[in-house]
Amino acid sequence: MTPENHTVNVHAPRIGWTDDPFVTNPCPPLSWKTTTTLPSWMQAATDLAITRDGTTATVRIDGSESVLVTWPFAPLKPGESARIRVRVYGKDGSASSWSPSAEVIAGFLPPDAWHARFIGSGSEAPHLVRGTFDVHGTVRRALLRSTAFGAYDIRINDIPADDSELKPGWTSYQWRVNLDVADVTAHIRPGRNALGITLTGGWYTERFGFRDAACRFYEGAPAAAAQLTLEYEDGTVDTVITDERWRWTRAPVVSASLYQGEIYDARLQTPGWSSPSFDDSDWDTVQIVAVPEVTPSMRSLPPVRVIEHRAVERVLTTPSGKTVLDFGQNLVGRIRIRVTGERGHTVTLRHAEVLEHGELGTRPLRNAAATDRYTLSGDGEEFWEPKWTFHGFRYVEVDNWPGPFTPEHVSAAVIHTDMARTGDFTTSHALLQRLHENVVWGMRGNFLSIPTDCPQRDERLGWTGDIQVFAPTAAFLYDCDAFLRSWLEDVMLEQRAAGGIAPMVVPAVIPQVPGLFEPIAAWGDAITIVPAVLWERFADDDILKRSFDAMTTWVDVVEARAGSTLLWEESLQFGDWLDPDAPPERPGEAKTDAGIVATAYFFRSAELTAKTAALLGREADARHYADLAERIARAFRSAYITPRGRMMSDAPTAYTLAIVFGLVHGEQRQAMGNRLRDLVRSAGYRITTGFVGTPIICDALTTTGHAAAASRLLTQTECPSWLYPVTMGATTVWERWDSMLEDGSINPGQMTSFNHYALGAVADWLHRSVAGLAPLEPAYRVIRIAPILLDDLDDASAWHETPYGRARAGWRREGAKVYFHAEIPPNTQAIVELPSGTRHEVGSGVHTWVEVHPPNSLPRSPLNLRSSLATIIDDRQAHEAVLNAIRSIDESRAETFRRTTRWRPGRELREPLDKAPVTILAAVEQALAALPTCDPVVQQAALPAPDPARSGH
Repeated sequence: MTPENHTVNVHAPRIGWTDDPFVTNPCPPLSWKTTTTLPSWMQAATDLAITRDGTTATVRIDGSESVLVTWPFAPLKPGESARIRVRVYGKDGSASSWSPSAEVIAGFLPPDAWHARFIGSGSEAPHLVRGTFDVHGTVRRALLRSTAFGAYDIRINDIPADDSELKPGWTSYQWRVNLDVADVTAHIRPGRNALGITLTGGWYTERFGFRDAACRFYEGAPAAAAQLTLEYEDGTVDTVITDERWRWTRAPVVSASLYQGEIYDARLQTPGWSSPSFDDSDWDTVQIVAVPEVTPSMRSLPPVRVIEHRAVERVLTTPSGKTVLDFGQNLVGRIRIRVTGERGHTVTLRHAEVLEHGELGTRPLRNAAATDRYTLSGDGEEFWEPKWTFHGFRYVEVDNWPGPFTPEHVSAAVIHTDMARTGDFTTSHALLQRLHENVVWGMRGNFLSIPTDCPQRDERLGWTGDIQVFAPTAAFLYDCDAFLRSWLEDVMLEQRAAGGIAPMVVPAVIPQVPGLFEPIAAWGDAITIVPAVLWERFADDDILKRSFDAMTTWVDVVEARAGSTLLWEESLQFGDWLDPDAPPERPGEAKTDAGIVATAYFFRSAELTAKTAALLGREADARHYADLAERIARAFRSAYITPRGRMMSDAPTAYTLAIVFGLVHGEQRQAMGNRLRDLVRSAGYRITTGFVGTPIICDALTTTGHAAAASRLLTQTECPSWLYPVTMGATTVWERWDSMLEDGSINPGQMTSFNHYALGAVADWLHRSVAGLAPLEPAYRVIRIAPILLDDLDDASAWHETPYGRARAGWRREGAKVYFHAEIPPNTQAIVELPSGTRHEVGSGVHTWVEVHPPNSLPRSPLNLRSSLATIIDDRQAHEAVLNAIRSIDESRAETFRRTTRWRPGRELREPLDKAPVTILAAVEQALAALPTCDPVVQQAALPAPDPARSGH
């Protein structure tokens, strides 16, 4: 077919790192996507047109670049607006028409142009502030810039300026505060106008820390500032600012805390308080409030918004008689109510993620009350939704509802940073599908202004280790480049203040916690790993440039700590945090030596820093850090690995780190993969890794040829495993493998959360390896399609909206045949590696292949008490038959056998049963003898209906 038979279209271009028209710098990068049915379409050149001040200029750029392309025009001036269009030409001679135009507004101010004063009441209590101004002509454009040390909302003539929440978000306030920009031209009227601000403390006045040590970190009262620029048709400009002439009064929000909740008294409402005609003569004059000496900078990430509302699924009555609402999903947000009652009547809403023995499970919240109270005005039907707090919850206990309760009068508002969804994974394996959905919900709940560890208890902090392991998964599921770029700005500011050490929490608001400003492996390494992920997934070289000095500083700090041995073995380390074999009260006591973890990460950061230096053309730095990485690797191998490939810490995480980080090669690497497989099998295919091993253990197994072991590990339902929480009704990923015990009680440890995304980082392997959709070059410019068939799945597929367009990959079995598919977006290519070993290089378009891979159904040798334990555990039917035989006689012994047996080759089944009664031995022999003569593919587990009285999650 000729190009004339097809249409080539260009999507509206993206200007900068988000879809917001307001940009933060005068030369934002440009991106665009092309759609066409032309096969293997590649871009040869692009026309970029800019229209500014009524004049259009066009620039031709040769080549195929279409992601974060350098701004080719004269820099934007502060406040300037323009429109951009794109037209592309294909290497095949095709051409597109012009794209729809995209607006760009330079929202930043000229130097020294911020004149607004920070004002407030001078107290922590929530309050309202207002000011008026006059408009003297026809306004062409009105731009409102506003911010706060605290949380605020702003209205113009009683109309909200925008729909964002908890503005301006959380940053390291001592160095950086976000500035929100909005076009409010439509809200301006001739004559008198009014601006009104609701101001609460938000993160600025919150008490941070654990239990009795919690205290304020930032000093001073909350304060807000706004600057409104009015551009008149005649070319004149007026500026309205917050200053000492504004006035304030108390708000109907009596108190507001992110952790404790919101108390709202509707009797204190002041209708029309932000309208021009409102009489504020009895209000008090504001104070000019002392705040950190920071010039606000434009918010560079999307705002927090209400994303959806969810209805009540069930109304429960607890054993104690309480009314509890079940929303069917552990989420982050707040409750919206519609209520009628007497003036002064107070409704109380208590939130929790789980039920424990039928009652609200609040112990994991620690010092967070997570309780909202609404006092009615008595003026007919009333609507209320708290705006100044958020909770992590599935269940809400409603107390003192006036009259009969109706669930239709309550809904849950889901809130988080408003990022575009860019990826998903699907499979017919119901439990695994639910696990992936749990990963998505965990990300949604914890990507709220900053990447947090959990959204419910008295923590909700930006732990660097959590996002370090989860960043690849996040970058697949959501367009989070701008979000993480913003957070990295704070990481670098905190690191600079800490003498080069990237803190374990950013913003670093818990100085009372030992080790906050100590270099901690896998946590501080976020400063090298997260920028590298943003480069790999989004081709964001700007973040590499911004982060490079921080990367080198971190590696240099660690090198100084490691000393001449290059083994990082001193000082505080978290190691393989939350190893399932560690005691609940001592989660750092892992099987893998902390020095192995730290030195492996030291190597990883040095290697990434070397690669970044090479990308940036810094050849001397590239040589220096590449040499350092190689010397660390030699020291690691010499100290921790025997010549035959055994780790000094003979534990799965140790092997996993060495294999995936590339610390070993060749025969030694394969020997370590084999040993890892043996250890995974020995544990009965239950999880034995903690925080740093779990996200990548399946990678270590599959890259060394042990897909069957990875499949068994992935689909295990016994605790600890990824799917055990799913069988307990989990709808988000838990912090601990056993956050809830099998009897429905909450883990007795003081640190238990039911919404932590870190252990869900295995989803990146599902996307890249199981579905087979991975970036081979940055931003998926070249895609690697290399699916791994798992014995326990019938199908797997994934889609991802790459910076070039939609890509898909996956497979499904039909008997002995496996059907593979891939969709490659225009202007990209793919290298396809099928399980048979065949290799294809393909261009854009839809591609399919079929291969014959019969299900694993092998002849089964006769099994008995002398059979190898490894043989028994590798045969799911045999393993289940043995357990059921023991369970039929002695459930307690069966549980002990399940939990304590080490399934090692060379040991016989009778060994762990040597003290069992003869009746049990006979039952086991009989059960094994009754097995069929072949080992069929194991049937997938069906998703059970959650039992709320048992798990409540």
